[in-house]
Amino acid sequence: MKPAGTLRQVSDFSDFSRGHWLQELLCQGEEPSHVLSSPDGQHLLVLQKSWTPPLPQVVAFQRHGIGGADLERNWQQPQPALVGLLFLQSPGTLDSSSLALVWEHGRTEVWHFVVAVGWQLLQTLELCQGARARIISVCSQGASLVWCEERPPLDAHLDMSKCAFRFCVCTRALEVGEHGVRLGTLRIVLHNSPEYQVLASPQHVFLVPATASFATTSKFLLIWHPEKAKLTITAPSAGFVHSKVLRSSSESDFRKLLLGSVGLLSCLAPLDIHTSAVSNSGGLLLVSTKGAVNMVEPDGTQRHVFDLEGGPLAQGSPVQLKTFGSILACVLAGVLYLVDQNSGRLIEKKILNIKEVHFLESPGEEDSIQLLAQTGIYSFSFSKPEDSSRPEPCLVEMVFEEACRYYQRRSLSSSKLTVEKLKKGGVFQAPVALAAILQHSLCQKPARGLQDTYAKLLSTMSLELQSYMSLELLKTCVVCAPESEVESYCEELVEQEVSRVLHSDMDKDNLAYLNSVFASFPKAAWKATRSCLQLQQNGDGLLVARATPEVWKKVLGGPQQEEVGQNGVVPLFELICASFLRFKPKWLPSFVELTQQYVSISWAYSSKEGPEGRVPLYKRALGVLARKNKCSKADDEMELELLLCSKRPKAVLQALHLLVRLKRWQRVVEVAEKFSKLSPLLNKEIFTTLLAEFAQHRELDPYLDMLWPLCPAELTASDILTVVLQHLPRSQEDPVPFSSEGNQLTVGLLKPLLQRVVQRPCVQDELYSDALRSPTFPPPTPPREH
Repeated sequence: MKPAGTLRQVSDFSDFSRGHWLQELLCQGEEPSHVLSSPDGQHLLVLQKSWTPPLPQVVAFQRHGIGGADLERNWQQPQPALVGLLFLQSPGTLDSSSLALVWEHGRTEVWHFVVAVGWQLLQTLELCQGARARIISVCSQGASLVWCEERPPLDAHLDMSKCAFRFCVCTRALEVGEHGVRLGTLRIVLHNSPEYQVLASPQHVFLVPATASFATTSKFLLIWHPEKAKLTITAPSAGFVHSKVLRSSSESDFRKLLLGSVGLLSCLAPLDIHTSAVSNSGGLLLVSTKGAVNMVEPDGTQRHVFDLEGGPLAQGSPVQLKTFGSILACVLAGVLYLVDQNSGRLIEKKILNIKEVHFLESPGEEDSIQLLAQTGIYSFSFSKPEDSSRPEPCLVEMVFEEACRYYQRRSLSSSKLTVEKLKKGGVFQAPVALAAILQHSLCQKPARGLQDTYAKLLSTMSLELQSYMSLELLKTCVVCAPESEVESYCEELVEQEVSRVLHSDMDKDNLAYLNSVFASFPKAAWKATRSCLQLQQNGDGLLVARATPEVWKKVLGGPQQEEVGQNGVVPLFELICASFLRFKPKWLPSFVELTQQYVSISWAYSSKEGPEGRVPLYKRALGVLARKNKCSKADDEMELELLLCSKRPKAVLQALHLLVRLKRWQRVVEVAEKFSKLSPLLNKEIFTTLLAEFAQHRELDPYLDMLWPLCPAELTASDILTVVLQHLPRSQEDPVPFSSEGNQLTVGLLKPLLQRVVQRPCVQDELYSDALRSPTFPPPTPPREH
């Protein structure tokens, strides 16, 4: 049930000092006024964009008769424009406020308000260091001012369009105390940059490209983290792109910042921003020209919040945004929208009979919103829905929204399917049935209130619903748990999420979600993987897995690298291999061997549907190993084990060559003895390779007793001599019969092998041995039959 909101007038400006002036200023001029409310709600600042000279251009009004001198500022038109009206954070008492008026050329007036005294000019400062600098945008972040200034080139004849990177983002500490103002040294955050609008949250500063910027630089946002001295690049169409800590002034160059991301950024779509504002939670609210409201978080991620009605927004149509707790208030074309920021659910929609409104600060009032209009101050009160902590309204809405997308994809009609049509149409019964079941089960109502068919379905879904409720309960425990218990709750939550995804369709979205889970909670994801695959060592120390065939198919048969693209998402098999390398590297070869055994059972050899029909699993595991940041000697051993566990001829020969290159002769002979038994062809390749090594040096001499028995039966003495002669090392000097070096190949070393081959019965003799042993030749003629 949606709450019913009421709009009532709470002030006709009679509680303001000189309220008639305030009303006259709000009604003055064709352009809308800029209104700023102090954080405590006691002061109201009005900037009139077009005014007639007896009235001041900037005036501060006091509310509730707190008394004292008023603030009025006026100036002649040749003076540079006012670019910033900022209430500053003051370390003084609660009954004082500080205000900064910032002009385009950098001059700043700091005013201070004290009860019973009024507004006093504390000091006039110069923010910019250069006389030619021009401030474009300014904001207050903590105890500092952050601004974007233009630094025109010295040569006035240069085309300004060719000097697009002539802007600079700067910051200075500005502290207002009881004894005056302290202005810190100027620090450059970013130089040689395009024009930016700066918007401050409590912990971060968002840099939004100006509409007149180049198209190439209007595809992403920048987020500055002052405490970490870090800049983050994020794009609404791609999410987080890059982050860099600015350790020196040379690293603050805009072009150097983008150097490693130019290729990715050039492929992105341009930003579509109609209005931007900062929420009280620290995120950046963006309204597109299509009416979509999105939230950009300080870490660079973005999520969709709500879609405004009315179609595309015109360039001049104003959109007012303000957050009150978890409620987003938005005014567009005389309509007030109240939206839950967390779920994106529309709480209230109210048509206002007021031409122009401004949001005011209302500290301490969580269930009302104050609006300033030309006729007074209005309060819009709304009551929260009962049992708002229950998840069923959002969940039911999600059911219908998902059903809309599902049916729309499969519909041949060009008409758009909406949630309202789905609820009223009566054609699609599945979402209606599921919504009814969810409302009954999640509210813990008896099942007798449902239809008989729904009750049967509820009994079938009971286990899934219990799992969902336990998952929601676990999420609540994670949010409310103390720090000492958060890790254990997170591990349990990650295990349930990984298990849920492994038992659902492994599409690109689920795969991207698993990638984020493995990146955010690597240790918990590793434990969840072991639990879902039931990995453990048996009594012989061998790795065994008792996962179901469905889970194995998700691990091996999900979207592959060529399907997910190059956006940092990797297939599930590669994710699990990376976890093995990080937490249990000794198990990785055994895991690859297990997966190959499962593949051989479930898919035909070289089947294109199976994973082995694309890229062999051992090669995929080697690709994960190659992407490690740091390489060590253990990686060489891991590469050997991965090659050998595949038991593929090419991989075994590659491992053998790697062992020869590392001069690990004992292991070379062991591998040769083990894998020569797999096939006669592989046996011949292995023996030929080692015979060539034997001809070149004397490292294999201690192992000849183990090497000669590996000689294939079809190899003759002439074949052996041919291989040896082809691989003898070339000497620079004329060969002598008896060398003093002692590293030359001699007939004595080859004699045991040649004797073994000569004394071995010929293959042709074995083929015809039965015929040669027959008593009569040719055999007698069989008797004729009459």
